[in-house]
Amino acid sequence: MRSTRPTVVDLFAGAGLFSYAFQQAGFRVTRAVEIDKVAAETYAMNVGNHVEVGDVKRAIPYGRCDVLIAGPPCQGFSTLGSRRPDDVRNYLSLEVVRWAKAMRPKVVVIENVAPFLQSPMWKRLAERLRRVGFEVKAYEFNAVEYGVPQIRLRSFTVACAGGASLRSRRPPVFRHTVRDAWIGLRTTPDGRNHHYSPEPSSVALARMRVIPPGGDKRDVMTAAPQLTPPSWWRLSCQVTDAWGRMEWDSPCNTLRTAFQNASKGRYIHPEQDRVISLREAARLHSVPDDWIFAGLPTQIARQIGNSVPPALGRVVAAATLSLL
Repeated sequence: MRSTRPTVVDLFAGAGLFSYAFQQAGFRVTRAVEIDKVAAETYAMNVGNHVEVGDVKRAIPYGRCDVLIAGPPCQGFSTLGSRRPDDVRNYLSLEVVRWAKAMRPKVVVIENVAPFLQSPMWKRLAERLRRVGFEVKAYEFNAVEYGVPQIRLRSFTVACAGGASLRSRRPPVFRHTVRDAWIGLRTTPDGRNHHYSPEPSSVALARMRVIPPGGDKRDVMTAAPQLTPPSWWRLSCQVTDAWGRMEWDSPCNTLRTAFQNASKGRYIHPEQDRVISLREAARLHSVPDDWIFAGLPTQIARQIGNSVPPALGRVVAAATLSLL
């Protein structure tokens, strides 16, 4: 039996939800680096004051740790973006190798979007980790299969100094839904505990009123063409989740950083004519109700959309613990 908890250092730590998951699994997080001051403030309030505001490229690794975790920027790899190979943010993932060489962890865990694994940058990252003595394997997990009421496919690159393989628990058969996630939450946002949803404009409200459960912008185009901007007709139905309404008895789609903007996805409440609140999104992300967010609503939405759902994070953390 361990006399001390294994230690973790978190790079690109965001609001701290991945660190929190490792804490919940029995790890001790000793250091975290995050460039966004507001996200770091959220981290400090919920996880610990060991977080520092800074650029991972400029921060100096020191000491040792058992596990190094990282969530480098995903925008350059996501299918929702332009996926430019020369995106400077893509190169940040290689900083993990520098930290791994200096801190000599037993395990390195890197989270990103699933397309990251097909990128030239992932191949370069894996090769560099192998050169410094790690066995590298990659996994894809869908959060909905691990207790999160959200369809969210993510990759986890796991590098082990001992060459072991990650073993996660079998996904539960039952999948949680939007209805499950919001049990006990006030039906109408009251602004308390981040239960806040922006008031829709008159045009947005008129559009929402003609969108049925599970519907989207196509319903507006059919039922109220006068509310349809020219851009919708030019794009036709290529992006069908835009102005989409959630369904009570299904998990939600992936929460992006702009989920309080109806044009960015299927983020309209199942019944009410509004986008989901910040706390409703946090529930859909498996974030506990006592989690406190710093910042403006747009900053909070970004913190949620950029993070690892804690329920999924705990599965990865528990599997990582078995490698030590």
